Amino acid sequence: MLPRIEGGAQGAVLSLRVQPRAKRNGFAGLHGDALKLAVTSPPVDGEANRAVVDFLAKACGVPRSSLRIVRGETGRDKAVAFTTLDPEELRARLRALLSP
Repeated sequence: MLPRIEGGAQGAVLSLRVQPRAKRNGFAGLHGDALKLAVTSPPVDGEANRAVVDFLAKACGVPRSSLRIVRGETGRDKAVAFTTLDPEELRARLRALLSP
């Protein structure tokens, strides 16, 4: 099962649930219809947000500059726009990353 991915003028938008101060960075399954992402950074001064963008850019093979947090800057529930990917391409990349 894949998380919710919407399409729009800003590209593919991925719903996330972020767990800061985790033991390691990585995908941690689903939280409802959002992808759960664990990051080691604390939720202070935007550190966790930077870690989210860095991790997703590297994992999905896109430039860091093509990702933008469009919802949830200060909360655990976030939406991240991938401006260089359409929803189908993002689904394919996540499917490859999340399959056992």
